[in-house]
Amino acid sequence: MEYEVTMGASLDFARRVYEVVALIPRGRVTTYGLIAAHLGDRRGARMVGWALNAVPDGLDIPCHRVVNRAGVLSGRWHFGHPDAMRLLLADEGVPLVDEDQVDLPRCLWDPTMELYDEDAMHLPPAAGHPPPTK
Repeated sequence: MEYEVTMGASLDFARRVYEVVALIPRGRVTTYGLIAAHLGDRRGARMVGWALNAVPDGLDIPCHRVVNRAGVLSGRWHFGHPDAMRLLLADEGVPLVDEDQVDLPRCLWDPTMELYDEDAMHLPPAAGHPPPTK
């Protein structure tokens, strides 16, 4: 992926965020904090949000599949209309518990746990962190 990003997060961090978001399966969601933790910055949820707010034109990644830690569609205004994010998720079969909150226990995708369950790992663990065990 080649692109330019202008924001508070570094270009490398943004690139890694985009790589993780691109892997979120249809019908599942993850949180800003889980992405940040997977990338080795447990306090970097806000930087993940900045990176997603600055996705370069032409980079087609499912940003609508990222919610806050309570499952609230906190990025819904980014999609032009507050209902757009909810409609995208509903079209994918993501269960909602309220009009602006997903049912996290039923659809949560934790990149750190899920990526290491696959035969071919897509991303290396964050520096200094071994793959998790279940």
